[in-house]
Amino acid sequence: MNTNPKTNCLVPVTDFFQLKDKVLYWANRYGTFCFLDNQQYNIAPHQMECLVGVGIKYCIKANAGENALLQLSSFVNDAKESSSWLFGHLGYDLKNEIENLSSENPDETGFEDLFFFVPEVVIKLNEKELWIEAENATAIAAEIVSMATTPQDVSSTVTFDYRLTKDAYSQKVELLKQHILRGDCYEVNFCQEFFASTAIINPLYIFQKLSAISPNPFAALYKYDNKWLICASPERFLNKQENKIFSQPIKGTSKRDQKNVDHDIANKEWLRYSAKDRSENVMVVDLVRNDLSKICEEGSVGVEELFGIYSFPQVHQMISTISGTLIDGISFTDIIKACFPMGSMTGAPKKIVMELIEKYETRKRGIFSGALGYINPSGDFDFNVVIRSVMYNAASGYLSYQVGSGITHYCNAAAEWDECMMKAEAIRQVFQ
Repeated sequence: MNTNPKTNCLVPVTDFFQLKDKVLYWANRYGTFCFLDNQQYNIAPHQMECLVGVGIKYCIKANAGENALLQLSSFVNDAKESSSWLFGHLGYDLKNEIENLSSENPDETGFEDLFFFVPEVVIKLNEKELWIEAENATAIAAEIVSMATTPQDVSSTVTFDYRLTKDAYSQKVELLKQHILRGDCYEVNFCQEFFASTAIINPLYIFQKLSAISPNPFAALYKYDNKWLICASPERFLNKQENKIFSQPIKGTSKRDQKNVDHDIANKEWLRYSAKDRSENVMVVDLVRNDLSKICEEGSVGVEELFGIYSFPQVHQMISTISGTLIDGISFTDIIKACFPMGSMTGAPKKIVMELIEKYETRKRGIFSGALGYINPSGDFDFNVVIRSVMYNAASGYLSYQVGSGITHYCNAAAEWDECMMKAEAIRQVFQ
């Protein structure tokens, strides 16, 4: 990759929230951008508040079966040699190149299994300063500071259809429990889709509304080729800092009660000591430890926090943190082959449950339960888990969101349905 000389510009921040809106509105004028927003959460290892890649210098897109990971490996190496940033996503069905699997379910959202781009402009923003890297950084800074943030047109009314009725969902849960009873697997993350076929929405408006209702630490607005991801994810997939790697899977959910403090605290404490949620969480922790052990120095993989309880606007979540020291020479694609898809969105053992997911779910997951993030010029990276998200194909009008939960032998189908509805509450509020 040949890149033209880049310049940097640093601007002091006087009104952080206003300037963040200006950055978002400015990026929204481009056909491709990735706006990553930490929403002022400080979940360690915290690196930056807001990071944005805008415009395309070079890009790669591929699907499983097209040597996608081999192509990505070459692309990442070229970017590192030219000291370039990368932004992009990994779709769930990359699993078909990592394992001997296939996917035959329909997919109307249209996201490729892999898309990454070297941006024309990189923007970092925190409460103190705005940093811009581009060929004309000073001029861009002036554009952003003077950007008008007029109210966005609201989206049209959207009515979502269910892929599964509650009864059909319950029947599938009972079938999955039979697989668990037979010893085929221990736990399956089973997801369902809600969709609208001919929607017309304003993605920027929807993102702002979702962020207001449900601010989360791995939020994002992401666009390329008329495909949009509007993301309010609370979960980190992987973070690499030099030779240290972290994963922070979520397993365990209880409802918030913002109107009744005592009830809210009781829900939080119920989650802290829930035997079912602890069992699911420790299962995924063991799976992540096993994944990281493939790419980390022997004896270096450990659990830094087990059963941590974190509160978000709609839910309390149980989060654990696992880390390790990477073996010298391990590449980005080596790490992805060892750890993707993330265990919190599959279950255990991974290959068998991914086969069951393909059998019992009705649609491809696409970018949902994949990962979105960045790789910086030194090779460090941070990727989320794409959940609590809306996928929108502006060309076709297809609008979709998916939610899921962990199915175990002791679970109750009606309770799992209710958990799915709870996780989707913020998205439903956005479109009401």
